[in-house]
Amino acid sequence: MNGAQSLVHTLLKSGVDTCFANPGTSEMHFVAALDDIPGMHCVLGLQENVVTGMADGYYRIAGKPASTLLHCGPGLANGLANLHNARRARSGIVNIVGDQATYHRPFDAPLTADTDGLARSVSAWVQTSMRAQDVGRDAAAAVQAARSAQGQVATLILPSDASWDEGGVVADALAPQPAPALDPHAVEGAARALRSGQPVLVLLAGRAVRGRSQALAWRVAQATGASLLADFVTAHVERGQGRLQLERVPYVTDLAIQTLARYAHIVLVNAKPPVGFFAYPGKPSTQYPDTAQLHVLSRPDQDPEAALQALVEALGAPEAALPDPGPRPAIVRGAPTPEGLAQTLAAVMPEGAIVSDESVSFGRGFYKHTHAAPAHDWLHLAGGAIGDGLPVATGAAIGAKGQRRVISLQADGSAMYSLQALWTQAREQLPCTTVILSNRKYNILIGEYGNVGAKPGDTAMRMLDLGNPDLNWVQLAHGMGVEAARATTLEQCADLMRQSFGRSGPFLIELAI
Repeated sequence: MNGAQSLVHTLLKSGVDTCFANPGTSEMHFVAALDDIPGMHCVLGLQENVVTGMADGYYRIAGKPASTLLHCGPGLANGLANLHNARRARSGIVNIVGDQATYHRPFDAPLTADTDGLARSVSAWVQTSMRAQDVGRDAAAAVQAARSAQGQVATLILPSDASWDEGGVVADALAPQPAPALDPHAVEGAARALRSGQPVLVLLAGRAVRGRSQALAWRVAQATGASLLADFVTAHVERGQGRLQLERVPYVTDLAIQTLARYAHIVLVNAKPPVGFFAYPGKPSTQYPDTAQLHVLSRPDQDPEAALQALVEALGAPEAALPDPGPRPAIVRGAPTPEGLAQTLAAVMPEGAIVSDESVSFGRGFYKHTHAAPAHDWLHLAGGAIGDGLPVATGAAIGAKGQRRVISLQADGSAMYSLQALWTQAREQLPCTTVILSNRKYNILIGEYGNVGAKPGDTAMRMLDLGNPDLNWVQLAHGMGVEAARATTLEQCADLMRQSFGRSGPFLIELAI
């Protein structure tokens, strides 16, 4: 058995049965092993940032890591932006990165790179397997790391001779390390703040916005009068009927400061203290008042459900029914607006849908108009590196085993970063409906010009304009094997969405906004 074969056997034994790949010469023995050993679902991506984004979306829905297969340091570098997003989303991923043979590295061949250094910029765990005998052991440790601490990026660098040499040994699966224990003093401190009678915000992030954690947080709020908000960059929120009607801390710094100004205490549940996405002249980096006291109930690597349960018990908070969001909205007619699109989406989306949201500036107000939609999962861009919406949607569909409709709300400019994901959707015949928000400009950057106090001129506006020439998304989709149509009104968009929900494969709607 060679090293590559031991790697595949160990991954499967450790519960990793999906590999998102864009391989090269250094990985051919791994590819051959994938061919020879049954059990691994291999998904081809036509660019590495699509590959890493798919692995992120897969983890968010499947709840377990997939592997990627990337070609040397430059291939890893192509995938770094969405690995950055995955790290911020706390998604578990096992990167397998091929590399030069150990004896070939000193000759400084063209693809030789500081692969280890690149990997460490986005990974919590990095290891290079120097011998075939070590590959299985290292792979088991990589999976253990990816499954630990509520999801981490782990990168295993595989020199080609460690892959092709004989002597590989299959390793047993390693149990994931448990989340660090809660601090009882943190629970006591949070309970004291909540009993103080002063305004308190409970800020939820990570898995604190999922499942039972929402119900526990609502009990805390009802018992104490505290407010609840989700962090703006929370990666995965369970929403719709039967879920809590959470809003997020606003993106815009002035609105965030205004929203948080009244709180004397902020209880952080897997959340970090709120800070601005960027610095702006004359504005603070932090969005909460200097006088506010911060209370860390649970860190991002701890169990938020256990923390909230302990807080409920400390407060003696009784059971409390989640509020009714009211009737499902009706389809809005006429020209597209953010509010109208959100209501229309809520009106037509099927039960159990998954929304991959990279609508950027257009979609910041979608939440308040979609609380009464059927129960669904909403996936956000967590790290701010645009280009994850389409790959995350693709990986999410695979993570759901093709059994749930995935709806991408996708800005046109950022879609161009990773439009190759459409090809993978067509190849895998995934139930993905993409709504391209086609305004033919980088609208978010036009807004940011004003936020930093600058005034764009002709040259600057040309750099923010996507309309010369126009992007024809219907033709682009057709070129990737995806059926597509254009809509100019919300009722047209609703009709096309409904048609797409009845299809087995992907469909794209270019919505002119």
